[in-house]
Amino acid sequence: MNSRAVVDSQASDKYLRIASISIALYDYVITLPAEWRFYRSQSSIFHLSIACILFILIRYVSIVVMLLSNYGYFATDITPEICQHYFILAPIFKVLQTMVSQVIIGFRTWNIARRNRRVGITLALLFLISVTLEWFTNMFDRIPVTDEPGNCTPGNAGKTLSAWLYYVTAMMYDLVILTISTVHLLQYDVLSNRLERVVRVLMYDGIGYLVVLTGSNVLNIVLYRESDIQTQSAGASIGYAVTWIMSQRILIHLREMQQAPHMESVVLARPAQNAKNIMSDFLSKSNLDFVTSPRSMHVNNDVELDIRVRVERSVVVDYTDESGGVA
Repeated sequence: MNSRAVVDSQASDKYLRIASISIALYDYVITLPAEWRFYRSQSSIFHLSIACILFILIRYVSIVVMLLSNYGYFATDITPEICQHYFILAPIFKVLQTMVSQVIIGFRTWNIARRNRRVGITLALLFLISVTLEWFTNMFDRIPVTDEPGNCTPGNAGKTLSAWLYYVTAMMYDLVILTISTVHLLQYDVLSNRLERVVRVLMYDGIGYLVVLTGSNVLNIVLYRESDIQTQSAGASIGYAVTWIMSQRILIHLREMQQAPHMESVVLARPAQNAKNIMSDFLSKSNLDFVTSPRSMHVNNDVELDIRVRVERSVVVDYTDESGGVA
């Protein structure tokens, strides 16, 4: 590669990293209120919900990996001796971030599937296989790279490049898991406007997550396969940012749907003979507000990680008795 191409690739690397830092910082600031609401909704600091724990992990593991990766790239004071130990930190936290993100969409899919045991076993096996492959492909033949005095980034050398296979594995896991969740969402027989919105948000979140992360992973595959060793990790920071943003967005939307107030009023304005009939009419109306699957007609209002959909109704009964008077 000639010197002009090297300069251009290094400039592109800097632009990508600065862009990813800016996007991540902006998203962090605008989601601070959502983070505070997450903490306030917990019953105790010692009894955090699964969603809250995952939110904390994806948020702050992502911050750590972005700091490690970008400090190593922009630093000017890292000695070769320090670099021999420092370079491996970003790849380690990259896999940890991916694991947290995959746990989020895995739990999401399991709850959408009504915590079906077979689906749960399948998801657990897919997760274990994916994580094993990701650790191996991401850590194999890693070497420290110094393209400017004092900086330190990880590279992938050797006859067989393996780091790009990490992104292939992550894409395949995302595709399979989100396909499973989408299939189950399409099977829901939604009989309430409230729950129709819930299912629609879940569908859009899943599709958005898959599209954005697939685009990021394809970019990194191209960079690892086609670029020189100095710029292999140019797109890694973009990957960290979008994994962080899309994963926490799923959790934020779930919490917002859980906390959103929902009150409905029902007016029964037809003749009723007695209180027993009134109660029968009310119950027949109330039962329409639960999501039911075509395969199971029992009430199940666990839609997502910690989401409970509760419909509260005020009932006004207005009927006329046979003599024409109002009861």
